[in-house]
Amino acid sequence: MAVFGVDYAWGRPGTTALRNAGARFACRYLSHDTTGKNLTRDEAEELSDAGLWLVVVWETAAARALAGRGAGVADARDAAEQAAACGMPDDRPIYFAVDFDAAPSQQPAINAYLDGAASVIGRDRIGLYAGYGPMDRAFDAGMITYGWQTYAWSGGRWDPRIHLQQYSNDRTLNGVIVDYDRAVRTDYGQWRVGVSPRGDDMPDYVSAGVIGQELQPGVWTTVDWGIEYSDAEGQHRDEGGPSLLTGPAKYTLSATLTLVGVPAGTRVQARSIEVDAADTSRHETGAVHDHLSAGDPTNLLFGMAADSVGRDRRVRLQVRQHGPAAATITGGTAKVLFWK
Repeated sequence: MAVFGVDYAWGRPGTTALRNAGARFACRYLSHDTTGKNLTRDEAEELSDAGLWLVVVWETAAARALAGRGAGVADARDAAEQAAACGMPDDRPIYFAVDFDAAPSQQPAINAYLDGAASVIGRDRIGLYAGYGPMDRAFDAGMITYGWQTYAWSGGRWDPRIHLQQYSNDRTLNGVIVDYDRAVRTDYGQWRVGVSPRGDDMPDYVSAGVIGQELQPGVWTTVDWGIEYSDAEGQHRDEGGPSLLTGPAKYTLSATLTLVGVPAGTRVQARSIEVDAADTSRHETGAVHDHLSAGDPTNLLFGMAADSVGRDRRVRLQVRQHGPAAATITGGTAKVLFWK
């Protein structure tokens, strides 16, 4: 995984439980609810004092965005007022929820809602929480600057432009139901009371994609990243090649790959490796992640928590499928967040 965080509504896991679980941020609600769902100033200060970052999402009803532009204007005004009362700086984004499987025919209303919200707080502060379809369409239409995508209604696809992934629901932390999230961008809308992230608060990142690659059965194959989306610090030094990061650095890694030609029930494995830059035959392997194919297409998710790579060593990802014949990686993305 990348930077780990959680979101939750009425329960409160507490800062000790959050930190012990490895969470670095908490996503919290703004709304018209009066029964304890919303983020409060006291909670925001408690999380901030514990060194945790906050992210906020506005949600009153799952399909509220279908009410169009006027609803977006009203909700953005209320959301901005509540966020400011909690101590959120006025340069930080607010995510607006589309918490259902919205159809393409419903996108014009959603876009109008987002456009209304942007007229109040500015387009650069507009985020969307949604599944793949409305997320993809909103980015394409230029309606949003930030994206928080849920795996629900996404079919294993992640839009490469998003900032947050909600990848697992209904987990329990200190007796409270939470969802698991990961930040896959340096700036994902995080803040603390009165503080916007700057400099060392945000890691750098590499984002790369794969176009297509053959996987022979029973053989560890190093994924070749043929597309480079972002590499501001030149860490993906062999652009178009297998190495995602060159050390020294601390890092987290997340990847999503789509495989075709792997029969249902077939074991598929993934692992990270660190190779010597001068002699790539010298390498160390990480833990092997095992998956079972669900048939075509197989969506393989790989996540690795914080690790470190030494000087002049490079991080790569390998995949092995145990089917009877060759298969194909038809697409995929990887994101590496790193700190020097």
